[in-house]
Amino acid sequence: MSKDFLTAVADRRTFYGIGKEAVVSDDRIKEIIDHTVKHTPSAFNSQSARVVLLLGNHHDKLWNITKEALRKVVSADQFSDTENKINSFKSGYGTVLFFEDTSVIESLQQQFARYKDNFPIWSQQASGMHQFVIWTALEVEGFGVSLQHYNELIEDDVKKEWSIPSNWKLIAQMPFGKPTAQPDEKQFQPLEDRAKVFK
Repeated sequence: MSKDFLTAVADRRTFYGIGKEAVVSDDRIKEIIDHTVKHTPSAFNSQSARVVLLLGNHHDKLWNITKEALRKVVSADQFSDTENKINSFKSGYGTVLFFEDTSVIESLQQQFARYKDNFPIWSQQASGMHQFVIWTALEVEGFGVSLQHYNELIEDDVKKEWSIPSNWKLIAQMPFGKPTAQPDEKQFQPLEDRAKVFK
């Protein structure tokens, strides 16, 4: 499947209904991630993005960890809805974890003190670009994808389970799988309120 860039951007959606059926090979998924990590830009060419792909039992384990972490902070009478939501992510094929290497950011802050306060911001921007590229590329291949943020709740357990370096900061989780339900139609605010041109 191939699309031009702007069509792929327009077609990218948030899918919550996903299944475990493979859409492309695991090697193809890794190829997408490797290409993204290599070619997505970053401030000062810092290349601080770190990406982990979880498949099979590793994917399931992540969402079991997340569910148990949420069980500690969500009241019992409200946990059923939370559990259903987490199970919907677990029902997918895999999850991409996005990290930023804080040691790279701290080194740049020391080298370029004038921009010290900006490097954490630029790091988040670069991570967002990595997330968007992988998200869009996976959808071009036929996967349904969403982006989640359970960072503070699960970061310590994730690092322990997969021996993630302590200087990698967890930014986002991206579950993906074969679409089993279509998202609602996109809603747009008026473009004239959001984009200006002066010429």
